[in-house]
Amino acid sequence: MIKNFALRLLVTLQGIESKVTSMATDEEGQTLAEYGLIMAVIAVAVIVASAVAFKTAIVGSFTNATNCLNQAGSCK
Repeated sequence: MIKNFALRLLVTLQGIESKVTSMATDEEGQTLAEYGLIMAVIAVAVIVASAVAFKTAIVGSFTNATNCLNQAGSCK
């Protein structure tokens, strides 16, 4: 009975070991994470570039909104 239990435990541990080693050599998840990081960097670059490109329009809109609130009612 103890030998049978020990044999089953050994077989189970060998199966777990083979799964862990196959997961360690699998690089599919790492590639996905790298693509995600690249996309995040590109997204931040696009946001910064658009903020720089439209800086005058953004500042003008906030200035108009501030003037409108200060004059209370004479807005266009």
